[in-house]
Amino acid sequence: MNATGIVGLVLSAVLTVGIADRAQSADMSTDWQIDPAHSTASFAVKHMMVSNVRGNLGAVQGRAVFDGKHLPAASVTATIDAAGIDTHNAQRDEDLRSDQFLDTKKYPTITFKSTKFESTSDGLRVHGDLTIHGVTKQVVLLSDAPTAIVKDPWGHYRFGVSANTRINRKDFGITYNKLLDNGCAIVADDVGIQLDVEMTQQAH
Repeated sequence: MNATGIVGLVLSAVLTVGIADRAQSADMSTDWQIDPAHSTASFAVKHMMVSNVRGNLGAVQGRAVFDGKHLPAASVTATIDAAGIDTHNAQRDEDLRSDQFLDTKKYPTITFKSTKFESTSDGLRVHGDLTIHGVTKQVVLLSDAPTAIVKDPWGHYRFGVSANTRINRKDFGITYNKLLDNGCAIVADDVGIQLDVEMTQQAH
């Protein structure tokens, strides 16, 4: 019932124009890895149309490629652990893992693969294929401009980026549809997805 990434991720999903010149000036390669320890795919969905339920999915892994010059050649792929979903309620998490929602025994991961990058005034639009619950749909991630590249104490270059999108869970075959007496859905169809990703690479 989420996505992630989810998210799409997810997610991520990630690479941006400003990184180009900075990556070249640091004499870095074109390959970046998502750091799972410092990356998250989260979601928010309305419950009974009165409050937002928020949660995180499991580890986000993947890579991005960018040569520092040609945005059309950029790419990003991400895999998110759907079974790692955590909404701080054990029973709800089990429900979300069940075949009523994500069916994580059958579909343990969520994946995103970019197809096109577009520069905007304040970041990027990242087009790509998001696969949730065994269904693949095209989505657009709205990405902030990346942070500055830093070098950590262990000799790795790092930068961070955030991106978000919205999906309809029913588009991905997650069709749970229980209604209240007043006709309102217990779980809304619209799901907001947020990706916060830290990219890293070994210094050369």
